[in-house]
Amino acid sequence: MKPEDRQNEIVWLLRAMQSELSVEEIASHFNISPLTIRRDLDALVQQNAIVRTYGGCILRNVLATTYQKRVAHNFHLKRAIGIAAAEQVRSGDVILIDDGSTTFHIAANLERCAPLTVVTNSIAVIPELSRFEGVQIEILGGTYNRDNNFLGGNLAERLLEMLFFDAVFVGVDSVDREGICSVRSPDVARLTQVMLRRSTRRILLADHTKAGKRGYVSYGSLKDFDLWITTSGLSPELRSIYEKFTTIKEVKSPASDDSGQ
Repeated sequence: MKPEDRQNEIVWLLRAMQSELSVEEIASHFNISPLTIRRDLDALVQQNAIVRTYGGCILRNVLATTYQKRVAHNFHLKRAIGIAAAEQVRSGDVILIDDGSTTFHIAANLERCAPLTVVTNSIAVIPELSRFEGVQIEILGGTYNRDNNFLGGNLAERLLEMLFFDAVFVGVDSVDREGICSVRSPDVARLTQVMLRRSTRRILLADHTKAGKRGYVSYGSLKDFDLWITTSGLSPELRSIYEKFTTIKEVKSPASDDSGQ
């Protein structure tokens, strides 16, 4: 990888994490020496893109929340899913991207799909999408959730009821053995249900570690989705069960993984 490409990747990584990363963490991500990374960071400081910290760096104007912990957990798995999800988007589509640490990764890969309209309730994806001139961004209104960096609540639900999408991309906290999809709160479950009703194609994004676990609040089941993009690692037994409900696309699980918790 050329130094300038790697430096762009470092900035992208920091935007995704929205938190401080050490030289060792970045070096491990690229599987290169810390010395090389230090040279890259020096170049990025000169570009006014980052701030050096003791032992690492942080993106300028970063606001760290618990959302970033979710982004960091199984980062490589989620990124692989995001790349595959972007392949499902067609030029001219109007798509909806739900908030989430996996759905976030679609945004960085949508430039080739322009012209495109993206509607989202995720504050985190706005800087990613704003880099692409051919992508029109529309933000759902609602109540701001500081911890998870998204807009939700009754206003967001009412706005969604007036819209219609070619495709919606949503996440999940767990998928149990019966294919029931669950999330962290009743409010998130209600909003997700509205999103699924308003789209022609419904695509679930969740890595294989979410499978086989019972969650807290159900918003539906795998039967509600046209496609589930996940990572390799589903047991043959679970895959056999899940394939009765929806189409499954497995992407290769990267060898390395930065689990953030």
